[in-house]
Amino acid sequence: MTQPALDPSGLLGELYISFWIPTAVLTAALVIKLPTIIRLWRDPLLRAVGGLLLLACAVFVFCTPSTIARVNRLVGVANISAPWCYSLITAFCGSCLLLIIAWRNGLSDRSAATRRAMRWVVSVYSGVIVTLWVLFALADAPVERLRDLDTYYANTPFMREEILLYLVAHAVACVITSRLIWNWARTDGLDAWLRWGLRSLGAGYVTNLVFDSSKLIAVTARWTGHDLDWLSTNLAPPVAALSAILIAVGFILPHAGQYLHDRWRVRLAHRELRPLYQLMRTVSGEGVPFVLRATPELRLTRRETYIRDALLPLARRVDTDLGGRSYDAALGLGHPPDRARALAAAVVVLDAVEARGRTPEPTEPTGSPDTTNLLQEIGAVSRALRHPDAVEAVRAHAAAPAESVPAHE
Repeated sequence: MTQPALDPSGLLGELYISFWIPTAVLTAALVIKLPTIIRLWRDPLLRAVGGLLLLACAVFVFCTPSTIARVNRLVGVANISAPWCYSLITAFCGSCLLLIIAWRNGLSDRSAATRRAMRWVVSVYSGVIVTLWVLFALADAPVERLRDLDTYYANTPFMREEILLYLVAHAVACVITSRLIWNWARTDGLDAWLRWGLRSLGAGYVTNLVFDSSKLIAVTARWTGHDLDWLSTNLAPPVAALSAILIAVGFILPHAGQYLHDRWRVRLAHRELRPLYQLMRTVSGEGVPFVLRATPELRLTRRETYIRDALLPLARRVDTDLGGRSYDAALGLGHPPDRARALAAAVVVLDAVEARGRTPEPTEPTGSPDTTNLLQEIGAVSRALRHPDAVEAVRAHAAAPAESVPAHE
């Protein structure tokens, strides 16, 4: 029994991605960028990014079949959405090229080659948009097509040239933009988030080439009397949606990634200070008052300030001899120098706190205590306090007779 032939158009129909999904992702990218754009409005590069994302959103809003039908009815001209959507796509392509040229070379680059490249992009893509409208005015396209206009009018004079023109302009822009992005992503010294953002942008523009190829193959098939309309109707739309999502992620990653990384670093630093903060509460009796609207940075600053303020009264109780012995003991136990210093400082702080509990009035300190390093390294000391067994081991070795502690060379 023979198996029925697979229908590619049916399979791809199940993979349909609504145009509102990339629109939502692009809008999210714009919303994330908007505060920075407003705060640094004089930065032309940020304005260009905002304009590009807004233009990308417009492409998917106006290329949605329901919106195409509304625009046609509102204007009263069948398929008037065609040159409008083609113009938006072409403008988006030109804007991408301009942005990448400015972004990569820097706005301070005023070389003749950069100016010439930007003038070339503006003039060529402006000319393409004007030509699209002229060709539509000359064409005869009375039957409204919401999803398959490219293949339906592939053999219609002037519409044929219009369709080919926007696809070629789009493909050329994607090739150049993706090449510039991938070359840039391979350069040294880039921030990790920027590199991943560029890779996502590059993948998005390469995916756009699949969109162009699908459309061009379907249109060319019509010219030769074949029917590959499913490439244009069923494959190209979800590919375009996927491309838009990748491009939006590419713009989001450098900003959102760095933002989340900074927030995580602040919260981690705040959490790491908890052991030392809890120890200092036994000295002062009160902690940092909780403020609901305080930012993570403010909470971290308040905790650091509280710890340092609580450590200062313990300065006269710091036993510098104990600190030296503890450092040697930590080294003798196999700890690296940085870890040994933190463990020694933790031993000194614990000793000072216990001494305060035994004698409310401070006695004369042993040696000349210098708490500068202690106040600067509160994070390392607090991390050491998370391992009480290691601290107690160092403390026990430091308290042993001098000859039993391995000498530090």
